[in-house]
Amino acid sequence: MHILLTGGTGLIGRALCAHWAEQGHHLTVWSREPSKVARLCGASVRGIARLEELAEEPLDAVINLAGAPIADRPWSSKRKALLWSSRIGLTEQLLTWLQRRQQRPAVLLSGSAVGWYGNGGERELSEDTPQVTDDFAAQLCGAWEETAQRAEDLGIRVVLVRTGLVLSPDGGMLKRLLLPFKLGLGGRIGDGRQWMPWIHIADQIGLIDFLLQQGDARGPYNACAPLPVRNAEFSKALGQALSRPTIFPAPAFVLRAALGEMSELLLGGQRAVPARLLEAGFSFRFTHLDVALADLLGHQ
Repeated sequence: MHILLTGGTGLIGRALCAHWAEQGHHLTVWSREPSKVARLCGASVRGIARLEELAEEPLDAVINLAGAPIADRPWSSKRKALLWSSRIGLTEQLLTWLQRRQQRPAVLLSGSAVGWYGNGGERELSEDTPQVTDDFAAQLCGAWEETAQRAEDLGIRVVLVRTGLVLSPDGGMLKRLLLPFKLGLGGRIGDGRQWMPWIHIADQIGLIDFLLQQGDARGPYNACAPLPVRNAEFSKALGQALSRPTIFPAPAFVLRAALGEMSELLLGGQRAVPARLLEAGFSFRFTHLDVALADLLGHQ
């Protein structure tokens, strides 16, 4: 299978490349820095700077994960514009290119996030739940999904993966938390009652591979473990996995003052459940947070 990835050098993209390269698939990564692709994604993975470099090479699937990190810095007007263009703008470029091709892939699997729902409070969120709030993250995910969905008009099956908090020691939120928690400086965020829909990196890769191969899979899927936890529970579990206390909470007013609008990513949450994945028969390897953390941090 020939698979084209955007965002292939990111945390999920690198893991996907390793997984699919081992299976013998032909992988191409569209990147701003194609010279780095082989080093980051594997020697057999091809990097391209322009989609036109593929010409009319047969293409079986497109995995669209590109997007500037949403939680790296406060959301100034300039930052919001970058977050928008790196997702919606890039996906529009991809669609324009696909429309010009005579041979098109069978499936487009496009990234999204559980932030699509907004701050869900105590409400359980399955894929048929409408948006709860209309904050910037929800608007961003909504526009990203709507843009990707237009590929259906080209005869391409579209799968939308609403990812939760991906747990991996190699990047993402968990890697950022390790140092303060190892130093005994970790604790809950705000009152700690907000829900955190987490997922082990192995299950994230597994479900993407699963959806790619299910010919009838289309539309949104919540990519998170079946048992979300509250932030206070997550903090306690991480402290226990590292044998450290978790007695230093991050007050909500401090986060709001430091991060502005972006603080709602940390203070809000989603009690999301993977209803459609479970109905489709996907089997999670890691359903309990303590087991997932033990697996990820066993070498720490």
